[in-house]
Amino acid sequence: MSDAIRLLDIRDSALSSDEVLAAVADPTAGGTALFIGTVRNHDQEKPVDRLSYEAHPDALEHLRKVAQRICDDPAVTALAAVHRTGDLVIGDAAVIVAVAASHRDVAFTACRQLIDDLKAEVPIWKHQRFTDGGSEWVGAH
Repeated sequence: MSDAIRLLDIRDSALSSDEVLAAVADPTAGGTALFIGTVRNHDQEKPVDRLSYEAHPDALEHLRKVAQRICDDPAVTALAAVHRTGDLVIGDAAVIVAVAASHRDVAFTACRQLIDDLKAEVPIWKHQRFTDGGSEWVGAH
């Protein structure tokens, strides 16, 4: 595992941007990019009441592979990613990722790639519950 990977976790407790930023603090970094994904009150014009996330037992290993691929770029000096599971309400942080790099453009690009690859490859599923009583699963790989 790369020394640049400082924090990876999938947990059922509240996420902290302070924890993630502290994990990627690095004196060699010229830029740090942070992304916080939050629970919104709608999806595809349908009002969302609440949602829950479930993760496959191997999800953390998939996250580790994604993180390692991002850290293959030697300009990436530090990386952190945490995802929430369990029941969440509107406004809760569902995922927080950050990348520190030698320059801001690398940090922005790597952070975007990290969240995009996490969403596409890590087996974590969202169960949305709508205000009309309906529900749907999202992100089933």
